[in-house]
Amino acid sequence: MLDKFGITAASLCALHCILLPVLLPALPLLGLSFLADHAWEHVFLMVTAALGSIALFSGYKRYHRRLYPFYLLFIGVAVYWQKHDFSAEVQPFLIFIGTSLIVAAHFINLRLCNSCKQCTDHECHSVVETD
Repeated sequence: MLDKFGITAASLCALHCILLPVLLPALPLLGLSFLADHAWEHVFLMVTAALGSIALFSGYKRYHRRLYPFYLLFIGVAVYWQKHDFSAEVQPFLIFIGTSLIVAAHFINLRLCNSCKQCTDHECHSVVETD
């Protein structure tokens, strides 16, 4: 369930960044001008990273013992975090790359957990140990 929430949060974060230039003039009229602040974006990204870490750790500990979903999550967060260091023309690509990595981490974690749920705990741990 946390993976699905993480996918939704990462996707909403990307939509926020992509649609913000279009909606920026309307934000003060709607009382939502705080959404244009970079601090809000960083807070939302950190919440997404924290929820992602919890979801991935749960899958790691209970089922699959694979680390690569964490790598994808952390690289995605780092790419997304650094987007402000680049020109406005490059930022949408970095948003797409960062969000894609975060979402991929959750999808892979879900796949690994679901494939491991089909076997007994003993079988899963023995498969993990041989990898």
